[in-house]
Amino acid sequence: MRVVQINTTVNTGSTGRIAEDLGKVLLAGGHESIVAYGGRMQPSASQLLRIGNGVDRRWHVLQTRLLDAHGFASKRATRSFLQQLDRLQPDLVHLHNLHGYYLQVEMLSDWLKDKGLPVVWTFHDCWPFTGHCSYFDRYACLRWQSHCHHCPNTHGYPKSWGLDRSFSNFERKRSAFQGIDRMVLVAPSQWLGRHLQTSFLQDYPVEVIPNGIDLGAFCPTDAKATAQKYGLENKKIVLGVAGQWDRRKGLGDFLALRTLLPEEVEIVLVGLQAHQLKSLPRGVRGLERTENLGELAALYSLASVFVNPTYIDNFPTTNLEALACGTPVLTYRSGGSPEALNPAWNGVVARGDVAGLAARIVEVLTASATLRSEYRLWAQRYFDKEDSMAAYVDLYQRLRMSTSGSPFLPNTKALVNGEH
Repeated sequence: MRVVQINTTVNTGSTGRIAEDLGKVLLAGGHESIVAYGGRMQPSASQLLRIGNGVDRRWHVLQTRLLDAHGFASKRATRSFLQQLDRLQPDLVHLHNLHGYYLQVEMLSDWLKDKGLPVVWTFHDCWPFTGHCSYFDRYACLRWQSHCHHCPNTHGYPKSWGLDRSFSNFERKRSAFQGIDRMVLVAPSQWLGRHLQTSFLQDYPVEVIPNGIDLGAFCPTDAKATAQKYGLENKKIVLGVAGQWDRRKGLGDFLALRTLLPEEVEIVLVGLQAHQLKSLPRGVRGLERTENLGELAALYSLASVFVNPTYIDNFPTTNLEALACGTPVLTYRSGGSPEALNPAWNGVVARGDVAGLAARIVEVLTASATLRSEYRLWAQRYFDKEDSMAAYVDLYQRLRMSTSGSPFLPNTKALVNGEH
């Protein structure tokens, strides 16, 4: 079986690592794995296929900023990519993030409809079924359930400086993404799965496959060297990790927490950009993004508690990584983020309740350290990437066995509102 995955990145960031892990499983099973991408990449076990180049991406960014045309530029790059797909003749196409300034989605969907190939589409956010934004929670906007218009979030990713084409973008996406034969949608969280069933994509089968992580890489680790490296010995550490820190990820809430937590508590934020590092208050330690999983595992293991005050999220893998390292997790009641936690842990706080979050942090800091093994066991039970990858391979096989016009047999344990 020759599988082509399409994603913004390869082997970097959460979605890029998921694509990489899937590729490795396919290769180990004697299949062919190709990953097509348009942005950042790290060395990969799969064959790589670059979509466009830096000039194409800059042009797409400009079209997005000026014309609110995200996903509708990059025609030349997409045409060249589809010609390469014609030569490769894949048996199955797996879509991940189609946004990210690299694809013309109508051209891709026309190609998929013409070929009639089995298609799996993993939704890492909400961009495909809205007229503009990747997440609508910031403004509690539900217009996408009927028809987007007068978008309140045009300055959110993917940012438009002036025009609001959410109405026509919604029309174009609906026309493009409906009617793809033999396509199954995958949601990493029950939260997103329910939204898919109320969107214009509701006629497609939806299965829930939670993100998994490498339990060998993310495990309780001797962090003495890391503590010495950053001067964090004998400190109570509140850790936050993000690929990009902004209001959506709760950066402002972390700064507010600094004024509410005891002075001896050190806040450590991983993933900050250079300009953000310069403006941190005393008691907040900032570190740049790292691709070193060993160092990340050491930081998780060093932390007294991992805090994820995200305002908008699907199913953040940082929660899973922390749990796998035996670190307690606190998060806001946002999107699918709470789904990673055992409700008995009382680890979920109302979104934006910084004072309540601070109180829970203090409680966790005084709790018994023996609980750390419980968090590790939870991650082992529910979030082993091997289980996640096996679920995808099973889906591939079931979908390939289906024929055009025949009913697809879903995995009842992976359905929305089914078992986790």
